[in-house]
Amino acid sequence: MSRFRALFPDVAKPLIAMAHVPPLPGTPLFDSVAGVQGLIDHVKRDTEMLLEAGFDAIMFCNEGDRPYQLHAGLEAAAVMTRVASECRPTDRPFGVDFLWDAQCALAIAVGSGASFMREVVTGSWESDMGAWEPDVATLLRNRRNFGRDDLAIFANITPEFASSTGQRTPAQIAKSTVVSSLVDVILVSGPMAGSEPDVSVVADVREALDPSVPVLLNTGAKAETIKKYFEFADGCIVGSYLKRDGYTWNEVDPERVKRFIDAARSA
Repeated sequence: MSRFRALFPDVAKPLIAMAHVPPLPGTPLFDSVAGVQGLIDHVKRDTEMLLEAGFDAIMFCNEGDRPYQLHAGLEAAAVMTRVASECRPTDRPFGVDFLWDAQCALAIAVGSGASFMREVVTGSWESDMGAWEPDVATLLRNRRNFGRDDLAIFANITPEFASSTGQRTPAQIAKSTVVSSLVDVILVSGPMAGSEPDVSVVADVREALDPSVPVLLNTGAKAETIKKYFEFADGCIVGSYLKRDGYTWNEVDPERVKRFIDAARSA
């Protein structure tokens, strides 16, 4: 678990802010008038605000690419790599995510120099995108082939917009994912972007794992409720709450950002 601790050696419970990228070229909602430069300008504004507020890391994600794909195109990897490279912080870690193609996320991470990536990497799922079967074995072999053994893998074990085709509990999935799939961090999510998981699920996952394995709240972090999650979670990833009206696809709201940072640090 040293990859995660190496990223945040002096932070008890790291706060990771999402930098949501607007729809990419080729997707149904892409703004062809603003173009790729429009994406970069949007993400830069959001990222600068989040960094100034004091988040410990930034994670870039193609949140605007509805409906999501399980297999990304080359243009998606290329543009996301450019956005992350041009908007990345220089004084703290950053990560990447691609909804929902782990191999694409790895390519973006390598191309942009990210320190970590977030993905669903194990299991078998029934999802809004259809049947979903990630391949963690290939992912970790590709990480080795890219010479990026330092890249931390954050594994979402309760993915949004999906349900497991098996009968194992999240705690059981988390334990086997750490042991057999060699991931660095376990993430617990709610059923959709911005929605909270049951706090008992976070507690069960935390109890099932060795204390050295970080467990992070992946969705649903809010100023009003972060304290109860931090009884069990070792940090959090937050995006939707920071947006105007708490709506995932709006712009970042500086007042909500401050409210969350104050609540999370005091918790």
